[in-house]
Amino acid sequence: MFEKVLIANRGEVALRILRACREMGISTVAVHSTADANAMHVRLADESVCIGPPPPGDSYLNIPSIIAAAEITGADAIHPGYGFLSENARFAEIVEAHDIVFIGPRPAQIRLMGDKIEAKAAARRVGIPVVPGSDGGITSDDDARRIAEAMGYPVLIKASAGGGGRGMKVVRSSAELPQALSQARSEARNAFGNDAVYIEKYLTRPRHIEVQVMADSHGNVVHLGERDCSLQRRHQKVLEEAPSPALNAMQRQQIGKTVTDALKELGYLGAGTIEFLYEDGKFYFIEMNTRLQVEHPVTEAVTGIDIVREQIRIAQGAPLSFKQEEVRIEGHAIECRINAENPVSFAPSPGKVVEYHAPGGLGIRVDSALYAGCVVPPYYDSLIAKLIVTGQTRNECLMRLKRALGEYAIGGIETNIPLHLALLQQPDFVNGAYDIHWLEEFIANKG
Repeated sequence: MFEKVLIANRGEVALRILRACREMGISTVAVHSTADANAMHVRLADESVCIGPPPPGDSYLNIPSIIAAAEITGADAIHPGYGFLSENARFAEIVEAHDIVFIGPRPAQIRLMGDKIEAKAAARRVGIPVVPGSDGGITSDDDARRIAEAMGYPVLIKASAGGGGRGMKVVRSSAELPQALSQARSEARNAFGNDAVYIEKYLTRPRHIEVQVMADSHGNVVHLGERDCSLQRRHQKVLEEAPSPALNAMQRQQIGKTVTDALKELGYLGAGTIEFLYEDGKFYFIEMNTRLQVEHPVTEAVTGIDIVREQIRIAQGAPLSFKQEEVRIEGHAIECRINAENPVSFAPSPGKVVEYHAPGGLGIRVDSALYAGCVVPPYYDSLIAKLIVTGQTRNECLMRLKRALGEYAIGGIETNIPLHLALLQQPDFVNGAYDIHWLEEFIANKG
């Protein structure tokens, strides 16, 4: 049993992990930059350590400072949350080298899935369907042209080490290919220090479906159903729901079994998410995230399973507290990501929160570290809250979500709450008839 866990993150996810630890009787250590000295996770933790100035590279990405904080406070384990160092294999190795438990997968698994080319090859080996594309990195423009013409346009150029849409370009003809390759490589080099790219077939109107999995050190691998994350802007998720309106029970069971069988073969450990594009009844693997997902609460809402608690238990060497046949998907849940940004221009809106009132009532959960008087700093991601709403049916969930968004009051900064309210007025969304391009098209037409 861990006695003390250091939380190597900030904001709502740090608070989420802190709550799980407290319910398990585990002491917590918060790390923070000088900009987050008065943050809620710092206020509520048993201990706190300042690890540097505001820029992430000097604080939340500063591995020596985080390790020093863990050693000074005597932490048994480190939970990385998501973002920052959560999928940094070298960080996981360093944590383990200091006889501290990393709450997450093994470093080799993080490294494998962090390389999109290697991850795709591994998925293919263990029977997970993949998007048609190049077997490895693109070595030349001629190589790219040959592969693209064999698949047929449009195609998608993707950074091997990519994420968040960086190093990603859609190519609709051979004339566009050279410039798109150059731009993708440049973006990948600047963002990830690695300019390797590969090519996939570009699916026209797919949905983004992901499957949540948990695996322990006793050989048990279980899936917790799927989430639909198709509402995206610039490849960034805006709203997620579970279960997906696009799948039936048989499809859910089939893709869940495919994923769990594959991860058993890979010997995976911990929480993870397999992400797919789904079109015309077929699933295509795009990547695996070896960490807690931002949208994990919608899965918790429909299964009743505390994913963070299970992460901690797995890291302690305990078996999963449930079996596959005990997992029940009940009701419907939707999560709205509340960002500190202008709802029209999407420009960041940092500043002081002068008013704060979170919605409540049956089926309402708010994951946020905001409070009246706190300051949203300009140095980090704009995500400031997650509103998770549950109902017995999707329609009940939508009605409850509309009510909850109307109650949510955040004053002093701009938020994207008006965008979420506008989505609830759209028949396509209400009917579940949307894909990964729908939101950007809606925003463009609305503007």
